[in-house]
Amino acid sequence: MKPTFSIITVCYNAQDEIGFTLESVKSQTFSDYEYIVVDGASVDSTLEIVQRATADMPRTTVKSEKDKGIYYAMNKGLDLSIGEYVIFLNAGDTFSDNDVLYRIADAAKRTHADIIYGQTQIVNKERKVIGMRHLTAPEHLEFDDFKRGMLVCHQAFIPRRKIARHYNTEYLFSADYEWCLRCLRQSKRNFYIGGTIINYLDGGTTNKNHKASLKERFKIMSQYYGLFPTILRHISFIPRYLARR
Repeated sequence: MKPTFSIITVCYNAQDEIGFTLESVKSQTFSDYEYIVVDGASVDSTLEIVQRATADMPRTTVKSEKDKGIYYAMNKGLDLSIGEYVIFLNAGDTFSDNDVLYRIADAAKRTHADIIYGQTQIVNKERKVIGMRHLTAPEHLEFDDFKRGMLVCHQAFIPRRKIARHYNTEYLFSADYEWCLRCLRQSKRNFYIGGTIINYLDGGTTNKNHKASLKERFKIMSQYYGLFPTILRHISFIPRYLARR
């Protein structure tokens, strides 16, 4: 029987961060999941750490080979997955507590939602909470809500596998945003689990390439929501941008 969740971690040279993610997955009180690690042929001790930590974990797949980037690796993870829902936890990201999977599974069983989602808090390398993500996930999520940006963090956005298609690798930094839009278009019901479910490690790939990511996101928004409305909306984003700076 297929597991409830496919948890997918993509990593590359992440020896200092991967252990936190592995321990978080292993510590979940709900165990009906498969765990997939896609490593980009790391040259540090990442793969050794992964193999040692997952040796006693059932339903675990570890694949290590060179790839063309993070979204290519995520597509590999999707191809390997058989769970009802998919969760992406990048190296350094963790569940906010040991009962998160249990709560998500309970929500899935009760609501039969196509997408389950929650809030995200940001942590630093010392695992101290910096604060909540600057965009707050709404209690009621619709496709049009993403006009205002990626209101739900990728890691806290949990779709059914059947609506989670490949990432568009045309985008180097914002394919996760476009992927979420396609999932939302196909979803018949989205359910807000309430509260924080993900600890997101500050300083990810998108953050390091912020300007390039914004350009890609503008292109995606224009494609899905129209060019002129997107231009007007970005003018309204200026106060939010200045406040963050």
